[in-house]
Amino acid sequence: MNEIFSERPPQEQPVSQPQMARVAMPSLAPTATYVILGFTALIYLSQLASAALIGKDLPLLLGARVTELILEGQWWRFLTPVFLHGSAAHIFFNMYALLSIGSFLERHLGRGRFLLLYFLSAFAGNVFSFLLTEGYSVGASTAVFGLVAAEAVFFYQNRKLFGEQAKQALGNVLFIVVVNLLIGLSPGIDNWGHVGGLLGGAMFSWFAGPLWKVAGIFPNFHLEDQRELREVVMGASATILVFGALAAAGLF
Repeated sequence: MNEIFSERPPQEQPVSQPQMARVAMPSLAPTATYVILGFTALIYLSQLASAALIGKDLPLLLGARVTELILEGQWWRFLTPVFLHGSAAHIFFNMYALLSIGSFLERHLGRGRFLLLYFLSAFAGNVFSFLLTEGYSVGASTAVFGLVAAEAVFFYQNRKLFGEQAKQALGNVLFIVVVNLLIGLSPGIDNWGHVGGLLGGAMFSWFAGPLWKVAGIFPNFHLEDQRELREVVMGASATILVFGALAAAGLF
C-alpha cells in the first residue's frame, strides 16, 4: 500500500510595511547670525557718518586689508575687513547671503561652531587676498564663501540622511560657487579672497561639521550629532595652522 505524506506549509510571516516617521530638525534661533548682521550694518553706518563728517572713511582706513600695512605689523587687518563694505549694494548682497545661508547653518552647527566657521573663513580669505591681491579689499564675502563651502560639506557628509535633497543642495551650491567665481573675474572684485574663504570654510567644516545620526524609538526619533569636541578643536586648529603658516610665509 502506498502512503502519501503531506506537510503543512509553514505559516507565512506578516510582512511589515515601512512607515513614515517625523524627525525633528534643530530649531535653534540664529542669534549669532543676527548679531553679526546688525554689527556689520552698524559699522557701515559709521563709515557713512565718518565720510560725511570728516571727509574720510575712518573705519575703512583703520581696518581694510592693505598688504603694506599688514607687513608693517597691523595684523588685525586679517579679520577686520569682514565688517567693512564699499557701497550699499556691496553690504546688501553680503548681508542677504549671510541671512539666508547663515540662518540655516547656525541652526545645524550651533552658535559656537558657526562663529568659528564665519571668522576662520574670513581669516583664510584675507590671507589669500594678502598673498595674491594688490591694493586693498573689504567685505564679508570671504566669510560668506566659507558658509557656502560649509553648506556643501554638511550635505555631502550627511547625504545618506537627506537623500535626494542632498544631491539637489550640492548641485545648487556648485552652481552658486561657479557663477560667483566667474563674476569675481571682473575688475575690482577680490576673487582670491573668495577662494581663500571657500577653502577655509571647507577645511574647518570637513573636520568639525555635524555628523547626524537618527536615534530614538518610533515614532519619537531625534537627531544626534556624532561629532566630538576634540574634532571641532582639531578642525579649528588645522585651519588656523595652515592659513597662519601661509600668512607667516608672506610676512617674513
